[in-house]
Amino acid sequence: MKTNLGAAAGNSRRTAKSDSAFRTISEAAKELGLQQHVLRFWESKFPQIQPMKRAGGRRYYRPEDIDFLAHIRTLLHDQGFTIKGVQKLLDQNKGKLPSEIAVAGQEADTRPSHGAPSDVAPMKTGVSASDKAALKAVLGELEELQVILRTGLQDTKKNP
Repeated sequence: MKTNLGAAAGNSRRTAKSDSAFRTISEAAKELGLQQHVLRFWESKFPQIQPMKRAGGRRYYRPEDIDFLAHIRTLLHDQGFTIKGVQKLLDQNKGKLPSEIAVAGQEADTRPSHGAPSDVAPMKTGVSASDKAALKAVLGELEELQVILRTGLQDTKKNP
């Protein structure tokens, strides 16, 4: 009769890893909810991500690397930044990710999505005055388009 005691013991050792322990790429990917190839791709796009590499190219991520990757994941997946946008943030902040973005993103999640632009909490990202003006112009155009679409939708409901 075969038992699976060895496999069960091996699994429990792996899950009991210390927070300060280094992670392999598969452990890091699982912890972050990403695929391994995404981590490799991000290494090519963000020079700040430099896992330790052993013989044969095996990657080991430090706890700081995991935190940095988690922050990048939040910016890209949850807050809608592009890779270029995150790269620009890193360039503006000397390779560090500012904590204000996470705070502003959490505030954005709590406000109603249909709120007026005056509800929007200002973000401290170093946006120039000309960029702000351009963004306000685009916002104005989008609001005009929203009114047009709502009017069209109402007309469609009245005259099906």
